[in-house]
Amino acid sequence: MARDHSGLLKRLRHSEAGNIFPLTAAAIFVMAGLIGGGVDASRAYLVQNRLQNACDAGVLAGRKNVSTNGFDAKALSAARSYFSVNMAGQSGIVVPTFTPTTPDNGNTIEASVSTSVDTTLMRIFGYDTLPVSVSCTASMSMGNADVMMVLDTTGSMLWNVAGTKTKDVPASEQRITFLRASMMDFYDTIAASAEGTNARIRYGFVPYSSSVNVGHLLQPDWIVDEMDLESREADYDYETEEKIVGYEPPVYSTDSGITEIDRDRWEDYSDEKYKKEKDCDNDRPADQSWQNVGGQRTETIEYTNAAQQLVKSVRTYQAQRRTVYQCNFSKGRYRIEKRDEEREFYEEELETRDPIFEEVVTKKWKRWIYRENDSLDVSKYKLFETVIRDNGEKGADVPYKWKGCIEERDTDSRSSFSFSSLTGMTPYTWDLDIDTPPNGSAESKWRPMWPEMAYFRAEIWNGRAYYSPDLVRYDGLQSNTYCPSKAQLLQSLNRDSFKSQADALSPEGSTYLDLGILWGGRLLSPTGMFASNVLEVPQNGAEVSRHIVFLTDGEMQPSSLIYSSYGHELYDKRVTEDGQSYIRSRHTSRFRAVCEAVKAKGIRLWVIAFGADLNADLQACASNESSFQASDSDQLNEAFQEIAKNVGELRITL
Repeated sequence: MARDHSGLLKRLRHSEAGNIFPLTAAAIFVMAGLIGGGVDASRAYLVQNRLQNACDAGVLAGRKNVSTNGFDAKALSAARSYFSVNMAGQSGIVVPTFTPTTPDNGNTIEASVSTSVDTTLMRIFGYDTLPVSVSCTASMSMGNADVMMVLDTTGSMLWNVAGTKTKDVPASEQRITFLRASMMDFYDTIAASAEGTNARIRYGFVPYSSSVNVGHLLQPDWIVDEMDLESREADYDYETEEKIVGYEPPVYSTDSGITEIDRDRWEDYSDEKYKKEKDCDNDRPADQSWQNVGGQRTETIEYTNAAQQLVKSVRTYQAQRRTVYQCNFSKGRYRIEKRDEEREFYEEELETRDPIFEEVVTKKWKRWIYRENDSLDVSKYKLFETVIRDNGEKGADVPYKWKGCIEERDTDSRSSFSFSSLTGMTPYTWDLDIDTPPNGSAESKWRPMWPEMAYFRAEIWNGRAYYSPDLVRYDGLQSNTYCPSKAQLLQSLNRDSFKSQADALSPEGSTYLDLGILWGGRLLSPTGMFASNVLEVPQNGAEVSRHIVFLTDGEMQPSSLIYSSYGHELYDKRVTEDGQSYIRSRHTSRFRAVCEAVKAKGIRLWVIAFGADLNADLQACASNESSFQASDSDQLNEAFQEIAKNVGELRITL
């Protein structure tokens, strides 16, 4: 509180003695005011700066801890904790209560705090304290970002988080359900941060298991026309017989004839009787000639005769009638009798065609032969056209259409791989090359997976199948093959479209981590086969950050007893030397090498282990401070939210 010194100053002003003293005294007060004001103002400035830093730290911490629940108690507690830590040790003031608020459900956190600083020299002028106040705001804003979702869709994603894999796990407790929910929360967080900006956000997807579905993204000439496949073929017995395969040109002729005569019963011509036959014959009238009666009729007949000759007959019939007489002896006398007769006369036009015989081979089902087909024609199959194969019951024709999953390009079965930004992949193999498109050679191209035509050779004994190393067998079983939902290039998506991608995820198959990261890198590489999509310039012209969100719910789990993107490893031996030994470690070496190749592209690689250990391989794959272990659905959501906040730009708003 300021004091009244006007009396003292008035007396000094009117005193005529000792002018030096009052002048000196006045100067002392002026100097004290100047020095004291500077000292106390400097102290107030330092406090204000400390308070501003603490306020900024508080709202930043609060915004960073905002989850799908908005600015909840957890986020408020984090904000206050950071404020308190930054104000710890500050003396000479009353530390104010920090109470941040949000006007938009957590996207922006703001606060105002005020306190006062005790004065030192300025107290003699009546100023005991100096007021200090600051305000601060933190918000999430977005720059341009491309996010490639590389998602594990293996069969274990149908388990619950604890790892229960019975068929009784309800959909609401399945890992895939939690993943879909976290994906949608991730989308909503990014969308809220980008709202009101001109930022371009794009998403791509690579669902993976023991294969990847990328066929629709590949140019047709990047895929072979003919391939090797462990398969089966129908075996038949053949019979040869002579069959009519056609007829010679027709030959025409005519003919005529009569039908059988239809006769009535004899009846008396007259009552006269004769003792002698001669007398009867003399009186007997002559037989009548045939007379036409009524109109004509036509009949057409087509038939095949015994020589397999085709005959066509067109007959025109004319009915005829006559009366005939005879002498009949009865009861010692001769009598004249008569009767009527009828027939049809016909004229016939004939068309005949002689058969043409050929020997025809007929095939009859015998058995299946299980072996490698080293020249399977896929030239139309790879174009998603319907292709017919005699692969049904007893060799019946069946239509097939490609789903889009692929077999990888040629590789090397060495035990370990490494990547250096200077020397590239060592050893070099086509299948681990992220950027280079096929050069026309078969080894540089992909193969379409044909699940329905893929078979293992096996010995069936007591109802069980035992895989056989034999090159040829007459028993076998269809290969287990899994094809996830389609991968998608980067594109801007509305919420419904993003949800459709999440809902399409279909868990099945084994865990091939190397396939997932390989194709995530290919689809996001700015120097690769899909660079035209990746490097599409945003309308705002600003830089684009690139991110891969790589999720798995388990360790590497390749199998030599399924048909994967590396074929039938038991027979093809593309990764192993004997078809099975060290298969996991060899795929893991590939995985780690490809992770390094991806990060060398300037891509931030986020890794989430969901319901599984975040092992050394997964940690090594991730970029610095970019790996998470999620043991339940809440932790999974927190991981996605943390990634979303880093994809966005958490910053102080001035």
